[in-house]
Amino acid sequence: MHPSQSNRLIKGVAYHGNRILRHVESDMRDIIAHHFNLVVHMFSHTDWDRHHSIMKEIVAITEGHGLDVWIDNWGISGPPGDKSHFLAYYPDSHQVYSDGTVDPVRACLNSSDFRKFTREWIDAVKEIGGKSIMWDEPHLPAKSMEQGKPGIWSCCCNRCKLLFREKYGKEMPVQFTPEVEAFRVNTVVDYFRDVTKYSKDRQCANIVCVMLGKEYGINLATIEAIAGLRTLDNIGSDPYWIGGEQLEPYEFVYKSAQHNLRISKQFGKDHNIWIQGFNVPAGREEEIVLATDAAYDAGARTILVWSYRGAESNDYRAANTDMTWQAIGEAMYRITERHREEQRLQRRSAMENTNG
Repeated sequence: MHPSQSNRLIKGVAYHGNRILRHVESDMRDIIAHHFNLVVHMFSHTDWDRHHSIMKEIVAITEGHGLDVWIDNWGISGPPGDKSHFLAYYPDSHQVYSDGTVDPVRACLNSSDFRKFTREWIDAVKEIGGKSIMWDEPHLPAKSMEQGKPGIWSCCCNRCKLLFREKYGKEMPVQFTPEVEAFRVNTVVDYFRDVTKYSKDRQCANIVCVMLGKEYGINLATIEAIAGLRTLDNIGSDPYWIGGEQLEPYEFVYKSAQHNLRISKQFGKDHNIWIQGFNVPAGREEEIVLATDAAYDAGARTILVWSYRGAESNDYRAANTDMTWQAIGEAMYRITERHREEQRLQRRSAMENTNG
């Protein structure tokens, strides 16, 4: 690695909703003009089935413009992301909630068929030219919360019940006990132990972005369990401040990024911090600049935005996509200039110490 690479500022943006190559060409130039150097491309089950050769060209176009590429496992196990077709072929691999209802769109992470499917998806990533995989927001869902804990949660399929009985010597309870919590975390970790080893054997880097929130099977409070996997290279999170709660963007992103960086450093991993560029209400576009500054101030040097042009192609797009994209570009420019100045001062100081 060149010495300057260790101090590189990585600025990424998620790109999805378009598979028309002539638009990809102009969009990549637009992304560069907004001061990015990395693109995260979705590779959903639909992309695999219907856009396989197109995705190979999209990766090549992106890299041809000098941009790095991460491939996102968008929806292959269910939300977040597009729906997976996997469950149409393996209906016994659905997640089941503690109240007995079946999740129609989420695959059980303990399903051997789903793990085989994931390995086949990794092979397809290699075929389209992918070198880095971003495992997007791994979690097990909850349909309700009670006193800060999941009330109705997954997965309670027969497969998981059997594994729970083998581990704890008793039936899986309906209540969310500490043993249930540990089992859910272990389910996510064991899945990633399996699939990241396979992708690492295929010479792919493994990046994970963790969804924040107590209702999910794993979050920053328990990320240490995943962080210990030697096959995982990069641990990140997405401290999105616009949503149900009223959060102050700078403080929330700064504290979340600091926590993420402490964990990454503890386990000797790289990091990634995501900035919210979707669902931005009119008049709040400047918060993107504040949040990006906060991530940088906390020490993050791999900072990404979800997503291109304020998620213009999605129902959760920003209210004013042009204004949002302009704010995103300004945010990237600000940290780019700050980073350049810091590197200049470091080099000058090193020269003065050498000459002195």
